[in-house]
Amino acid sequence: MDNLIPIVNKLQDAFTSLGVHMQLDLPQIAVVGGQSAGKSSVLENFVGKDFLPRGSGIVTRRPLILQLIHGVTEYGEFLHCKGKKFANFDEIRKEIEDETDRVTGSNKGISNIPINLRVYSPHVLNLTLIDLPGLTKVAIGDQPVDIEQQIKQMIFQFIRKETCLILAVTPANTDLANSDALKLAKEVDPQGVRTIGVITKLDLMDEGTDARDILENKLLPLRRGYIGVVNRSQKDIEGRKDIHQALAAERKFFLSHASYRHMADRLGTPYLQRVLNQQLTNHIRDTLPGLRDKLQKQMLTLEKEVEEFKHFQPGDASIKTKAMLQMIQQLQSDFERTIEGSGSALVNTNELSGGAKINRIFHERLRFEIVKMACDEKELRREISFAIRNIHGIRVGLFTPDMAFEAIVKRQIALLKEPVIKCVDLVVQELSVVVRMCTAKMGRYPRLREETERIITTHVRQREHSCKEQILLLIDFELAYMNTNHEDFIGFANAQNKSENANKTGTRQLGNQVIRKGHMVIQNLGIMKGGSRPYWFVLTSESISWYKDEDEKEKKFMLPLDGLKLRDIEQGFMSMSRRVTFALFSPDGRNVYKDYKQLELSCETVEDVESWKASFLRAGVYPEKQETQENGDEEGQEVCLLAFMLFIVLWWKCSRP
Repeated sequence: MDNLIPIVNKLQDAFTSLGVHMQLDLPQIAVVGGQSAGKSSVLENFVGKDFLPRGSGIVTRRPLILQLIHGVTEYGEFLHCKGKKFANFDEIRKEIEDETDRVTGSNKGISNIPINLRVYSPHVLNLTLIDLPGLTKVAIGDQPVDIEQQIKQMIFQFIRKETCLILAVTPANTDLANSDALKLAKEVDPQGVRTIGVITKLDLMDEGTDARDILENKLLPLRRGYIGVVNRSQKDIEGRKDIHQALAAERKFFLSHASYRHMADRLGTPYLQRVLNQQLTNHIRDTLPGLRDKLQKQMLTLEKEVEEFKHFQPGDASIKTKAMLQMIQQLQSDFERTIEGSGSALVNTNELSGGAKINRIFHERLRFEIVKMACDEKELRREISFAIRNIHGIRVGLFTPDMAFEAIVKRQIALLKEPVIKCVDLVVQELSVVVRMCTAKMGRYPRLREETERIITTHVRQREHSCKEQILLLIDFELAYMNTNHEDFIGFANAQNKSENANKTGTRQLGNQVIRKGHMVIQNLGIMKGGSRPYWFVLTSESISWYKDEDEKEKKFMLPLDGLKLRDIEQGFMSMSRRVTFALFSPDGRNVYKDYKQLELSCETVEDVESWKASFLRAGVYPEKQETQENGDEEGQEVCLLAFMLFIVLWWKCSRP
């Protein structure tokens, strides 16, 4: 069993030297802890030499795979410096610093490319540890602002694997419940099966306090327990105190301390090294069967591929067919992922595409197109008047005829055909874009790509024709019969009451929920302040607010939406702006914001403006409609009644699922 650790070391070296991603989860121990937790001191105590970089801020900026091998002589070797032996451990420290800077630069950046260091010494046991960067909260120098998140992702890359033991290093002079190392370990190992706790700086605890409950595994228990160590102080390190003397002082501290005397044999750096050696050996032994099975499966797969290439002939039709089928399957997978959505790293972060864009066409664009359908009230009144007269004929009518009601309603319902057909066209257009994007991987085979696009596009066009036929048929169904006895048809009296109550109370069905967030520019507020500028807008079902930035800490204003309307703003001939503008205004002519009659908002593209308008529709803010004076003819009251009933039917038709 003593040869297990060296075998795993050779596998790690092989993967690193080849520069390929390690597809095998090799058994290993990862050292995790916050800055100044004492990780470096623990590792140096194992070796008995000072060889790790030290300083302020993040010192370990690349994973260090430290392979300790029991040997007669004492020296170190780097995988990137094959054949060169470092007998001076100060040179090892300098090489680690130089190799780190070669990859990450000198700006305190980090990298997940590991450094492999092998240390031979008669004072060590066979052991392999991965020293990971310490957790930090604040970026310093030229570090990215998300440095904390980057370090966490790097740590999770190692400790998330089931074959990795976690050495969680926590200083004793901090609250164990706030330990960064244990918090990370808890996320990937909630049962504490793979975590080994190391408590450092026991000699720096406040007088009258101790870590006895922690070391006895009574507080936040771990399956593998806790081990306490005492490292050298900063003064000892600067004074170059010998590590062997420090180990003797550590032993003396545990034997003389009343709280730790009874467990002194289970504390200290030598005991920790023996435990880690035994734990890693047992861990390798336990994971070896699964590792062997995985290796055998991969080897059989590779042997099969090699056997196929032995008899490879460029003109073999079966190989060409197989390659073509693989590309078709990849196309199918990419198309499905683009439409259904996925968390792939290849996801588009610049604009909406695929399924997301189709979703917006259905839920925002279609609704907006229906609402903005032009309805000339003056022309509608004229049509209603003629319809009533023509149906009455030579007779003088007393009541509004049902036939006039149906005739006018059917004309308005037929107007729904244009927006829904336009919606189908937009969806087909987006599907064509998705097809071209997914077939881009066939670029090496232009004829195959062209034929694939032709077949798919032809099929989409055929389905488009069938879809439009079904939609038009559905509208014809609605035109065929007006079922005013349906329970969803609320009737004139109820509709009038609901409309009046809604106008009086200003209530909305959505509640004050957030509908949309995003950047827009207020065009008419920046003339006297050096030009317009973008703000961060938050639209809810009751109001729209704008802030200085996305943090939403500095609110500029909150504008209630009750009684507001939308209108488009035409750019003047002399305007230099290419932005698309619309405005919020009050139909009764009151000021919307301070001394402004309207609030002019702009976006970079027409698509963004239409999307915002659709969001305003959800909040109950509709486009303006031109007001016309009522006719004074003898059918005036009948026309008003019929127009209102027409509105009721259209609302009923559009609101049905």
